[in-house]
Amino acid sequence: MKIGIPKEVHAGEKRVATTPDVAKQLIKLGFEVAIEAGAGSAAHYSDASYVEAGVTVVKNAQEVWTDSDIILKVREPELNPDLQKEEIDLLHENQILITFLWPAQNPEMLKKLAEKKVTALAMDMIPRISRAQKLDALSSMANIAGYRAVVEAAQHFGRFFTGQITAAGKVPPAKV
Repeated sequence: MKIGIPKEVHAGEKRVATTPDVAKQLIKLGFEVAIEAGAGSAAHYSDASYVEAGVTVVKNAQEVWTDSDIILKVREPELNPDLQKEEIDLLHENQILITFLWPAQNPEMLKKLAEKKVTALAMDMIPRISRAQKLDALSSMANIAGYRAVVEAAQHFGRFFTGQITAAGKVPPAKV
């Protein structure tokens, strides 16, 4: 089975659906993995790092969508500006799509996926229970976003968050 990772097309999106290390593990499990050229660059993964992991780097997005049995994405399908096509139209019967789909907010998308006979796995619907913890990407990303929010708030706060006592004096902790 071939897993394809297209470049994320949403404006400002820097994530990629898999890292070279994870791709290497998928290959060890017997999958063939292909990624669109430049798909990992915004996340600071070079095409060379994917090649080193055994991944095939494909120049054409259309080829990733057409030749893959499984498509891994971060965001739900949308208009691909390079191909001037909706990504959902690039999917074909019996293909598997694994991504954040937000099914409650996208009933029309679910209808189109069903009409195309695509198996869609919504990563945002993984239950937050112990057994499913390894698959819970949503909580992991929420945790990172929360951490980043505190770091950015500290940047704009104008003084230390924690109290500091030095030989030169004392700075009281922030009251948040």
